[in-house]
Formats: sequence, structure tokens, C-alpha cells
Amino acid sequence: MKIALLGYGKMGKTIEKIATERGHTIILKVDKEDTTYDLSEADVAIDFSIPTAAVNNITNCFNAGVPVVSGTTGWLDHYEAMVALCKEKKGGFIYASNYSLGVNLFFELNRKLAKMMAPLEGYNIAMEEIHHTEKLDAPSGTAITLAEGIIENTDKTEWQLDNGGKNIIPIIAKRIDKVPGTHTVNYTSEVDDIEIKHTAHNRNGFALGAVVAAEWLTDKTGVFSMKDVLGL
Repeated sequence: MKIALLGYGKMGKTIEKIATERGHTIILKVDKEDTTYDLSEADVAIDFSIPTAAVNNITNCFNAGVPVVSGTTGWLDHYEAMVALCKEKKGGFIYASNYSLGVNLFFELNRKLAKMMAPLEGYNIAMEEIHHTEKLDAPSGTAITLAEGIIENTDKTEWQLDNGGKNIIPIIAKRIDKVPGTHTVNYTSEVDDIEIKHTAHNRNGFALGAVVAAEWLTDKTGVFSMKDVLGL
């Protein structure tokens, strides 16, 4: 499989390593906000760029007829427009806030726990996420996905950074050097606490999931998620 890497920072380099180990060829490496690249030889593209470049990268893929896996966060105000363009161009598209296979199982666990906790009184919900100091957005896309999973299954109606309330999930975002990503969901009451937590040890899990998603997406058309990739 011939892969175009749109974004060649630390994550892009890790994806290159994993993809090469799995027998794929990296035919294009696009750094930062370059818009002059040629996608004609690519079977699939993987976008781990920056928020200001993501929409252009995804649009270029649809226009070139190249399915695209995007893991860039901070651009989701334009997500519905990209979904519409994908359908118009009959493209293939997967967006995930986190491609780690373990995190996507964690997402499902979070939804099921929220559904079980919803009828119980006396529990306050709070979340914490910790990432490296180079991460541009806060809270993380992964934390937002977790919060949305709780909102879908409880009486919570929104999340807020740092602040909570009766129907508001507080998300505490911390930035600590060299932390790949840690996410914790807490249910706290006067009698006990229930906590679920995912801790990434390095970038390899994120990269592997993105490559697995790209392998799965090749030759498909439509808008998909990691639930489709994993059959969840």
C-alpha cells in the first residue's frame, strides 16, 4: 500500500516507522502547511497535521480520489462540511480523536459505564487528561469524545474546561513534558469512587491504530469511525 503522510512531526515519523514495518511504502511526506503536494500515486493518506492545515489536507484528498484517515484535532467546526464533501466526491474518510486500539475499547467501556451509572444518585462525574507540553489544543479530542459518550448516556448536557455543575462535566487539562496521553473518568460519591483510566506509554499505539485504519479504509467509500474498523 502506498501511503501519503500529511503532517510529518513526531506522530508522522512514528506512523512512517510502523507502516514500513507492516510492509507499506511512504510515497509522500508533507510538513506543516504545504499545499503544493501531489497525491496521484497514493492509495491512502494519513493526516496528522495541525488544525489550520487539516481541512485543506482532507479536501485535497477527496478532490484527488484518495481515502483519508485523519487524526488531527482542533478543526472539528468544519467536520460536517468535510463529511458532506466526502459524500459529494464519493470519497473514503475516517476521523478519530484517538486511533489507539486500546483507547477505542476504552471509549466503549466509558459509554457502558455511563449508561450503568445514569440511574444512580449521589455520584459526581469529573474527567482529567494529561498530555505533553507540545499539544496545541485543550481539552484533548480524546477527552471530548469521552465526555460526549457520557452525555449521550446520562443527564449531563455539556462539558466545560475546568468548570463543573449540575449538568456539566468538568474536564481538567494538564500539560506535562513527555506525557503521551492519560485520560481518567471519575464517579465520586460520599460512599465510594469509581474510576476508569487509560494511560498511553508511547506514540506507537496511536500510530498502529492509524495504520490499521488506513489498511481497512483502502478501496472503501463512505464516512466511517474506529468502531467500524474494530467491528464494535
